[in-house]
Amino acid sequence: METTYKVKVWKTATNKNAGRTTYTVRWTLDGREKRSTFATSALADAFRAELVSATRRGEAFSLATGRPVSHDRGMSAMNWYDFAVQFADAQWERTAGNTRKNTAKTLTATTIALLRTSPAAFEPVDVRTALREFAFNTRRREEAPPEVTRILKWVERSTLTMAAWEDPIKVDEVLRAVTMRLDGRQAAASSVKRHRRILNVAMEYAVKHRMLRENPLPKGRGAVPRTSNVVDRRSLIPPNRMARMLFRIRRRPRGGRRLHAYFATVYYTGPRPEEAVAMYVDDVLLPPEGAEDQWCDVVLHTAEPEVGKNWTDDGAVHEERGLKGRAEGATRVVPGPPALTRALRAYIKAEGLKPGDRLFPGEKGGVLAGSVTRRAWRSARKDEFTEREYESPMGRRIYDIRHTRLTKWLNDGNPPAQVAYWAGNSVAVLLTVYAGCIDGQVPDLKRRMEALGDLPEVTEVE
Repeated sequence: METTYKVKVWKTATNKNAGRTTYTVRWTLDGREKRSTFATSALADAFRAELVSATRRGEAFSLATGRPVSHDRGMSAMNWYDFAVQFADAQWERTAGNTRKNTAKTLTATTIALLRTSPAAFEPVDVRTALREFAFNTRRREEAPPEVTRILKWVERSTLTMAAWEDPIKVDEVLRAVTMRLDGRQAAASSVKRHRRILNVAMEYAVKHRMLRENPLPKGRGAVPRTSNVVDRRSLIPPNRMARMLFRIRRRPRGGRRLHAYFATVYYTGPRPEEAVAMYVDDVLLPPEGAEDQWCDVVLHTAEPEVGKNWTDDGAVHEERGLKGRAEGATRVVPGPPALTRALRAYIKAEGLKPGDRLFPGEKGGVLAGSVTRRAWRSARKDEFTEREYESPMGRRIYDIRHTRLTKWLNDGNPPAQVAYWAGNSVAVLLTVYAGCIDGQVPDLKRRMEALGDLPEVTEVE
């Protein structure tokens, strides 16, 4: 359906012919005139008022019928901004903090793309901040300062209606907008996929509540960019480099002992960083010092991802959750080698930690901050690596320590099902993600295949 936003509505014309008076409403679409005649002035005025209201709301008009798209297809004339606020509120109670934050980012980019005019009276960064941090944040919206409120009122007046989603060209513009970064470059495929997933949920919500008749987002192959979750083997950390980095972290004058124990736990047992910071002293089952078996057990049952105080229900920086992808109350037990047992035993004793205490508390108590662990890891990499290695993927993220451990478990010949349990993944995900990192088994596989023999030698064919 071809549509346009270039609409002008003229005054109603009065026609007197053979003793009969009629009233004609005239308007133009892209310069082409449209007319509709009525028997009474009241009907003409009501119709003209609908056209004027549609233009003020920024609705698209059908070039074929001359009417607003919402008239032709029974679409809601609700303002997109009002819908986006409603959708954000509906999602707030049912989603975690990171999902709330990502929803706000997607809705912000979409709203900017659906503005009828650029925000000439406001700085673009202020408009984005007002939308992301207040408009689409259920907990903070009522706390918006006056300058933010002025911006949001302007956005509400300047946003197109839901009928804009009936225009395929406008849909393409929105999808292009959410795939671009602020610097004009293409966003990462994973970010684009996340935006599309959130937009799709919003469109399904609109259909369910009869604001749209169908989901306007394109489907099928090529609609969403392909993403790869396969671990880059270049990000793995060789054992000798990991040992040296742990040594450097241990010697940090501020918090070195605690950070060394934290990174050693991540390396030897492979928890996600948000699972490691949620551990308590009781979660480490250490053997007696004189026992022959010096393996310990680490019990993981909680995750505390760093979300940001603006996106949690209680205003805390971290949000307490269960283990990823597991039922509420689920736990997993991971064995820690004697090296970890010695490190944790010495750390707990030196710090005077008791059962019920956090295993890795922050400097002022509470959860160990991600900024602290990232700064320590970044500093250790810079001190240990050459300039070229520092710029490489090797150990660039703390999560790469987990990747290194899971890869080692697989390369050591542990059954994938067992590794998947220790990692908190499914076997399918484990093998898909780490398929390119499994190494060291090829020589043995070659010998086994060679032992099966080759094709028999043929000297003559009858």
